[in-house]
Amino acid sequence: MPIKIPNDLPAREVLEKERIPLIRADRAEHQDIRPLRIALLNLMPNKIATETQLLRVLGATPLQIEMTLLRIGSHESKNTSKEHLLAFYQTWDEVKDQKFDALVVTGAPVEHLAFDDVTYWPELQEIFDWAKTHVYSSFFICWGAQAALNYYHGVPKHDVPAKRFGVYHHRILTPFHPLIAGFDDSFPVPVSRHTEIRLEDAGKVADLEILAEADETGLCLAYEPQARRVYMFNHLEYDAETLKGEYDRDAAAGMNTALPHNYFPQNNPQKAPPITWRAHRTLLFSNWINMVYQGTPYNLDLL
Repeated sequence: MPIKIPNDLPAREVLEKERIPLIRADRAEHQDIRPLRIALLNLMPNKIATETQLLRVLGATPLQIEMTLLRIGSHESKNTSKEHLLAFYQTWDEVKDQKFDALVVTGAPVEHLAFDDVTYWPELQEIFDWAKTHVYSSFFICWGAQAALNYYHGVPKHDVPAKRFGVYHHRILTPFHPLIAGFDDSFPVPVSRHTEIRLEDAGKVADLEILAEADETGLCLAYEPQARRVYMFNHLEYDAETLKGEYDRDAAAGMNTALPHNYFPQNNPQKAPPITWRAHRTLLFSNWINMVYQGTPYNLDLL
């Protein structure tokens, strides 16, 4: 089934070229099936790139999905035009009386800050609290996952000696879990972060299922079944060249960032990097959407 997005959203052209199923808003309104209502809280500076990545994977699922793009109202984006934000984004304050089948919260480039020092931390805490009663299931990514696990369970994040950067193979710790159904025992995941949630700290959360980890980069994926929260600490949603863009950006800024691990062919940044995680990216989000669809009430007022 297709994903329902605004007709003139910039991501539409990219998604149509990739043959991701889309549906016009007017057609969706005349179908009997109720689309899943998913809110995407986009905390990344380049919102268009991030929304395209996530709409791609959500649009590849077999259900009709209605997206609501959200931004933090207490923070002004400097990397995305005001015209784009006004045309396609709402603030959480504008939708806080609504209910959603699911919420996705992205990462954010604020890892170097303590949570309390992030300018929009008070508003984000309100959103996390709101999600407990207005959202059936939540999917938190990278810093968003660290922030959510800290807010809900007090789990701290820790700096790592050097940036964890590249494509790393991870192993399954909980075989046959519905969130990772169809996964290989070992699977590649893009990683890009300066901090981590330690496995021993996450293991103290009673209702948290640890699903995947790697020796080099630690905790990757966890699930909280009672609250239906997914914590993905890395970036399966990334495009083939996302890590390259980050490497080039750091190099242009004079930063001594190492080459991404296991990414460029022959470690040559002049060669186009392949995407090796597409199948598991699709599986993860498809499995999650299916879990949401199986459990969420048809009438969202019953949440």
